[in-house]
Amino acid sequence: MELGLRRGEFFLEYLPTISLADGRCTGAEALIRWRRPDNVTIPPGDFIPIAENTRVSGILTYWVIETVAVELMTWLQANPDAKLAINIPPEIVGRGGIRYAADRSGLSDFTDQLIMEMTERGIPDMMAVTAINDYLATGGCVALDDVTLVGGGNLAVLARCHISIIKLDRSLVSQIAEQDPAPAWLESVTALLRSSQLKVVAEGVETEFQLAALRAAGIQEAQGFYFSRPIPAAEFVAFHHKTRGYESSSSLQSDLDDGFSIA
Repeated sequence: MELGLRRGEFFLEYLPTISLADGRCTGAEALIRWRRPDNVTIPPGDFIPIAENTRVSGILTYWVIETVAVELMTWLQANPDAKLAINIPPEIVGRGGIRYAADRSGLSDFTDQLIMEMTERGIPDMMAVTAINDYLATGGCVALDDVTLVGGGNLAVLARCHISIIKLDRSLVSQIAEQDPAPAWLESVTALLRSSQLKVVAEGVETEFQLAALRAAGIQEAQGFYFSRPIPAAEFVAFHHKTRGYESSSSLQSDLDDGFSIA
């Protein structure tokens, strides 16, 4: 992987995040990709687990931060209300490297626009908990990713850290179907939203039926192929501009119901 990085084989794509209230694109999640010399693209699920708990994990994460700065810093400057999410692996949380990489790239100037995404296993010790809460105290934002609502681990993490965004795993969203329009977890999320200030983002939205159920449940934002596949930086900027350029919210809602896709 290090050799691939030196050869320029890695690149980023951006998965848009959509507000379910009005159809506007509120930001994106940066996703790393690896295209080998034989033009075969290796899915992140195949190489990220291999990199975890090795020094390559940190190297790739710092490369992502620096590349995001090059590709989207101008967009961040022009859209101060937009958010950009970056996945942070467990082994480098709380070790100071993220802050250093952000300072070096210039992204530390956009702390309030960046979302650091991590799974519950990405908060393994008190060093990480302290670092996360310190980061939040400076205006940063942290999201708990791949939330499955199973086993109570997610709630334990929320109790230890002042995290205000949770991202529902695509396995939950896939359960929403015409034969089961309201799985039990959906009611639980609605109750959680009513009793807290959490923002909930649903991942893996692929159908209009899922979209309608999530909107009815009060879930604020979503990602998925229904709106757009992950796309290069220039296409993402155009996508963001498209969803923000309408004159009326009714036009936005119409396009949301029809489904966005420029991929």
